[in-house]
Amino acid sequence: MRRLDRARAIQFLDVASPDESACPLDRAELLARFHAMEDGRLVAGAEAFAAMWRAIPLLRPLGLIARNPLALRLLEAGYHAFLRLRPRLQRLVVRLEARSS
Repeated sequence: MRRLDRARAIQFLDVASPDESACPLDRAELLARFHAMEDGRLVAGAEAFAAMWRAIPLLRPLGLIARNPLALRLLEAGYHAFLRLRPRLQRLVVRLEARSS
């Protein structure tokens, strides 16, 4: 996403950073789901991805579509499915990286 954000419209925060001031909420909560701030409002999950997409011209149409409640519900369902798969995907990546070393 950083590569697509050529205008640097998005400020990315590393919530794993030891700098406590960089973490506006509980770290466990921030690490469990993707979060974004849009227009002074903290959003999470698919809504956070949609906010990020709206800030990137190439992805803006997807972000605008996600403003539709039905589209956002579908994206959120997909995001929940991804969160259930994420631990297995992370283990797979670690194994593949270990093999290539």
